[in-house]
Amino acid sequence: MTHQKPEYPPRAQLVTEKWGILQSLRAAQRNLLEIIPEIALHQPIVTGKMGKPWHMVMDPDAIRHILRDRLDDYPKSDVTKNILRPAIGDSMFVAEGAHWRWQRRAAAPVFSHRNVANLAPIMSAAADRSCARIGAHGGRAADMYSEMVTATFEVISDVTFSGDEGFDRSAIHRAIDGYIDSTARVSLFDVLGLPTWIPRPGRMLSSGSMKTMKSMADDVIRSRASKGEDELPDLLDLLLAGEDPETKRSMNPSELRDNLLTFIVAGHETTALTLGWALYLCAFDEAAQDRAREEAQSVLAGRTATESDIANLPYIRQIIDETLRLYPPAAFLSRTAQKSDELCGRPIATGDTVMLPVYALHRSRLLWDDPDAFDPDRFAKDRKVDRFAYLPFGDGPRICIGMSFAVQEAVIILATILSRFKFTRVQGKDPDPVLILTLRPEGGVWLNVEKA
Repeated sequence: MTHQKPEYPPRAQLVTEKWGILQSLRAAQRNLLEIIPEIALHQPIVTGKMGKPWHMVMDPDAIRHILRDRLDDYPKSDVTKNILRPAIGDSMFVAEGAHWRWQRRAAAPVFSHRNVANLAPIMSAAADRSCARIGAHGGRAADMYSEMVTATFEVISDVTFSGDEGFDRSAIHRAIDGYIDSTARVSLFDVLGLPTWIPRPGRMLSSGSMKTMKSMADDVIRSRASKGEDELPDLLDLLLAGEDPETKRSMNPSELRDNLLTFIVAGHETTALTLGWALYLCAFDEAAQDRAREEAQSVLAGRTATESDIANLPYIRQIIDETLRLYPPAAFLSRTAQKSDELCGRPIATGDTVMLPVYALHRSRLLWDDPDAFDPDRFAKDRKVDRFAYLPFGDGPRICIGMSFAVQEAVIILATILSRFKFTRVQGKDPDPVLILTLRPEGGVWLNVEKA
């Protein structure tokens, strides 16, 4: 029996009082969303001090200035780099300036529309296998977030390491989970602004699993480089063949490995979160779920979704977009100002931390109508959204390179699943949004499952 539907899906409890460093640190280590002031939902900028001055920006024009117009003046913060480098080195996600630009240009063709579309059959096959596993629950409750992690990890490993039997997928998966659990939490040293060369104790704990993950990736890259080309290249083949058209530079083995691991870590975790939250929201709003199922069944007629179906599944795509608004996987971005500046009338000094709390931006009372409500029609074709008010993939030159891949995968899997199953909420199991490195549903997404 499901309990009465609340007015809004779960939201984080934002801070309503002034906290000291230790109280803020404890909150950040528990759930980074909890350090966002509630007032950030009602104004374009919030300024404070925690070790050093910080500014949270929720104004689209100021965000455009940071992410597009003055990109080089607002690189990723030292805290962000310190958290990410143990796993993904100086890959394009972390690199800045010229080193980032040549990597981005070399990798851009990998995610062309043609190459992404060619990978769609792998996504469709994973959707089929996921449906088989869901159906095996026989009408019982299941953790759909866990299932979506399995499905999206199958996709990312198949499109990355297809045919490489020596690649231990379960070991990679364990290493990623260990990294997020032990390495990605903010340290007191980070809050105090201590130099990055001083070791953060928590980040030393997962070094063994990181080394194992990198070693396996290195082995596969060496093995693949000695093989001939396959008829349909996978992501690793495309990266090996990549070249910056301006400098003619190609990635060396360590750069290949770090970028490959970036795609693996980001590519399955973020899509799994999107799908897990989307299924919860469909169970939360059964009318939206029924509408989505009717669309999917009408288009698919019992078969599995493919890339060519996506254009005919607009409401499914709207559910994905609205899910990314309410529960953006990358819900908090952080930059360090390299020059003095002004944002929303506030002076910004060199060295100040400038934060983009995407979670608060997406729920701003100044930018959205009824922002805590689940309303996929916000993203209907005739509705306009300021692109810098909606940042599930970032924006500007550093917009997520895998955005089209992620959206294609999410629509294919969600449409296939909703066409075959109906989901309802489990009493007492509504998930709370908790942000460590990504915005996860605490305790999973437990839903009752029955055949549609």
